[in-house]
Amino acid sequence: MEDGRTSRLNRRAAGTLGRHLARRLVQIGVRDVFSVPGDFNLTLLDHLIAEPELNLVGCCNELNAGYAADGYARARGVGACVVTFTVGGLSVINAIAGSYSENLPIICIVGGPNSNDYGTNRILHHTIGLPDFSQELRCFQTVTCYQAVVNNLEDAHELIDTAISTALKECKPVYISVSCNLPAIPHPTFAPEPVPYFLAPHISNQMVLEAAVEETAEFLNKAVKPVLVAGPKLRVAKAQKAFVEAANACGYPIAIMPSAKGLVPEHHHHFIGTYWGAVSTNFCGEIVESADAYVFVGPIFNDYSSVGYSLLIKKEKAVIVQPNRVTVGNGPSFGWVFMIDFLTALAQKLRKNTTALENYRRIFVPPCLPLKRQDNEPLRVNILFKHIQDLLSGDTAVIAETGDSWFNCQKLRLPENCGYEFQMQYGSIGWSVGATLGYAQAAKNKRVIACIGDGSFQVTAQDISTMIRCGQRSIIFLINNGGYTIEVEIHDGPYNVIKNWNYTGFVDAINNSEGGCWTSKVRTEEELVDAISKATGEQKDGLCFIEVMVHKDDTSKELLEWGSRVSAANSRPPNPQ
Repeated sequence: MEDGRTSRLNRRAAGTLGRHLARRLVQIGVRDVFSVPGDFNLTLLDHLIAEPELNLVGCCNELNAGYAADGYARARGVGACVVTFTVGGLSVINAIAGSYSENLPIICIVGGPNSNDYGTNRILHHTIGLPDFSQELRCFQTVTCYQAVVNNLEDAHELIDTAISTALKECKPVYISVSCNLPAIPHPTFAPEPVPYFLAPHISNQMVLEAAVEETAEFLNKAVKPVLVAGPKLRVAKAQKAFVEAANACGYPIAIMPSAKGLVPEHHHHFIGTYWGAVSTNFCGEIVESADAYVFVGPIFNDYSSVGYSLLIKKEKAVIVQPNRVTVGNGPSFGWVFMIDFLTALAQKLRKNTTALENYRRIFVPPCLPLKRQDNEPLRVNILFKHIQDLLSGDTAVIAETGDSWFNCQKLRLPENCGYEFQMQYGSIGWSVGATLGYAQAAKNKRVIACIGDGSFQVTAQDISTMIRCGQRSIIFLINNGGYTIEVEIHDGPYNVIKNWNYTGFVDAINNSEGGCWTSKVRTEEELVDAISKATGEQKDGLCFIEVMVHKDDTSKELLEWGSRVSAANSRPPNPQ
């Protein structure tokens, strides 16, 4: 038995749950936590604020806090948000589902009920009026890879550490509920400085790796015109560098799936553009679909990325490389082979073959300039994106909102080190406002250029306020065409028309003469040039909001083609029973 003095020393040395959680977030690379306060999380927020290396960013609503954590994770590798029980948790859950679909590690922390209320028959506020506190947990089980309900101190450290390490290993969000009466209580398991944090590395099965490389090399080396296509799971596997090394070694042309834009350097001399079936970059689709072998590295094939299931590729010609599995044609599939190891080893075995790249260069015709315009002619979208292209550098990052910005931004050629993000798998309109907030907070060395449609902006507009409060300097192009244009091209109806706002007036009202926000409304190319000049000149250190007025039917040709194919896929009649 320990004497009273030893017991007092142990208590004095013990940290608190709140401090432990704050330090763990710092240790994994989080420096900003996006939050909305509520009575169940206030004490926890006090402990997060007390951590000198952690900055608490208060958001206007939970949905945007989740989107901000999503954008932050894209730039920094991991994100975190804190909300209150049920009313906050069920508000943030849509954003967390999006992060799950996009393979982003998010630490979603919820301030939960008092630990004494578990197992009682009490009815609490912020619930649906039943003495069952598991509703929120059950909802999160489908959109997170681990759930921890911390309602006692004995195993709190284990639950928190397991949740965080699982998020990092799985590249998926996790849910941590912390009882509201626990954050300030010391416990011996919370050392003054949390024990060092370590994740065991993924190591491929060497025999299987060698077999996968041999099989793939034989498959590709006998091909006449193979190509290499990057997919979005390159990010999950952290294999961007290994991908480029393989491309350098083999000489194949490099294409990207649309949701992989920004993961592969577009200044690479083998880069040929975006492979997106019928809406591919000019001449890229033809090269990929005419190849006799293609290596898809980290792909996700869904109805959007396959343009309504219309890709002209064949399984027997494909090598599919996933983060921990390789499948060669219709033949063998090799498990526990990790992407970095596989690409690095494969690069040593492939024979140089530039045939497909030479074919591409033979047929390539540079894009023509937009048609000559008249003075003061209404601004066209293709003119807008010509000027956005000129804005890009290694010091910028592009955020593309769901909608026609997907297609217009996809055509931008990214300079070296220019960031690019969009949410293709989940496609939640309004995502980009919070994501811009989070990305800009994580990547302060870059100026974020966000392209947002008016319909999407109306969903999440409030957190322009948080951008101003954080002193961010993004440039937001609000494309005002009077409705949900992407939905119009899939299936039109009166529900696709929205109430028009004075968007610059709205942002001016939020700014309220207190922040460093500058706005401009442009209708012609002359006005656009002047606005961009100011945004990159005298207003370069503040948030710039440029409302771009365009015709409601001014869409990219890619959206027209894509919309008709997705519409056809959506409207397929039921199979006969």
